Amino acid sequence: MRWKRAAGAALLVCLLLLAGHASAGLRAGGEPGAADGRGPLTLVTGGDLTGYLRGVLDGWNKRHPREKVTLVELPDAADEVRAQLVTELRSGSDRFDVLNIDVAWTSEFAAAGWIAPVDGRRFPLDRLLPPVVDTATFKGRLYAVPYVTNAGLLYYRKDVLDREGERPPQTWAELERLAKTVAPRYGLDGYAGQFLPYEGLTANVVEAVQSAGGTMLGDEGARVTVDSPAAREGLGFLLDGVREGWIPRRALTFKEEESRRAFQNGELLFLRNWPYAYPMANADSSAVAGKFGAVPLPGPDGPGSSVLGGSNLAVNAHSRHQRSATELMAYLTSEQVQRQVLTKGSLPPVWADLYNDRHLMRTFPYLPTLKRSLLTAKPRPKSARYDQVSLATQAVVHQALIGRQGPREAVARLTRELQAVVRRG
Repeated sequence: MRWKRAAGAALLVCLLLLAGHASAGLRAGGEPGAADGRGPLTLVTGGDLTGYLRGVLDGWNKRHPREKVTLVELPDAADEVRAQLVTELRSGSDRFDVLNIDVAWTSEFAAAGWIAPVDGRRFPLDRLLPPVVDTATFKGRLYAVPYVTNAGLLYYRKDVLDREGERPPQTWAELERLAKTVAPRYGLDGYAGQFLPYEGLTANVVEAVQSAGGTMLGDEGARVTVDSPAAREGLGFLLDGVREGWIPRRALTFKEEESRRAFQNGELLFLRNWPYAYPMANADSSAVAGKFGAVPLPGPDGPGSSVLGGSNLAVNAHSRHQRSATELMAYLTSEQVQRQVLTKGSLPPVWADLYNDRHLMRTFPYLPTLKRSLLTAKPRPKSARYDQVSLATQAVVHQALIGRQGPREAVARLTRELQAVVRRG
C-alpha cells in the first residue's frame, strides 16, 4: 500500500507540474504554440482615414487563419497616438504586436527598448526609396521597416499663374514676390503651411532650416547644431512672411486639414501640404478642381528639401508572436500591398518602382513630382528624446511667429532649449 500511495503522490505532482506548464504557456502566448513566436496578432495604428487597411488585412487573414490580425485604431492626432503607445510600451504590455508608428518616433522607441531590432534580410530594402530606409535606423541598426512615406509639396493655383504668365516658384524670393503681388489681385492670401504649435509646425520649421542648408541636431541627437546662419535664414523666411502679411495670421491656427480646406475653398495662392491633399483638392466638390498643380518645395536658391513623413512598422519588444509579426510586416511591405497603399489608401508607397508606373501616373499625376521631393527629403532630427525636441521647437518658433522674437533671438533661444534636452538625455 505504501508504494501505491507514493506512486499516486508522484503522479499527482507530475499532473500539477504539467498543469503549471500549460497555464504558463497560455499566460505567455495566449494559446498553444505561442512559444514558437507564432499566433494571432494585433496591429495598432493611428486613425485609418480612408478605411483601406482593413481590406489589406483581410487578405492576410484569409491566408493565415491561425495568425489573424486584429486592427486597433487610435485617434487621428499624432500626439494622442504617441501618448497612448508610450503608456502601453512603458508598462511592458504585450497588447500590441505590430506598431504602425510615425517615422520620427523610431529613434525614441528604439532607444527606450520598446521595439525589437529587425533583420533587414527579410525585407526588400533595395527596392525601397533610399531616404525612407534611413528613417527606420538608429545607431546603425534597423529597428523598423518603412511602410508609408511622405514629403511636403508646394500646391499652387495654376489658373492664376497661367493668367499672369508666371511659372511656379522655385525659390523663396519668387514665392514671396508672387504671394505679395499676384495673390491680392485675385482676392487670395499668399502662402500657408501648418503653423499651429504641434508636430506639423516642427515639420515646417525643419524644412525651412534644412532647405537653407542647416540642421537642428547632429550625431543622432547628441549635439545641437541649430545655431547657424542657415537656421536664421530659414526662420527668417517664415517670420518675415507673417510680419509682412503674405503669410496670413490665420495660418498660425492651421494644421493639415485647416490649410487644405483653405486652399481647396479657393482662398490661397500657395500651400505647403502632404500629397494626400492632391486628390481631395481635385474632387468634384472642390473650388480648385482642375485649377492647381504641385511642385517640390522652394528653397533660398532653388528647390528646397522636405522632411520625410509617413510611418514605419515595428515589432513590440514584448510581443509573444514576433515571428508572425515579422511575416506580417513582410506582407505589408510587399509590392502587391504597396500598390494598395496608393490606390486604396491614397498614401505614398515606399517602393521606388511604383513612382515610374505609367498606369499609376494616369491616376496619380503628381507621382514624378513626389518622387523628386522624396529623393531630396531628409528625416526629422533623430533623437532618443524626439518628443522633447519637437515640443521645444514648436514653443520657441510659435512665439517668434506671433512677433515676440526675431530670427536671431529665436535661434539663440532654441539652441538653449535643445541643449537642455540633450543634457537630460
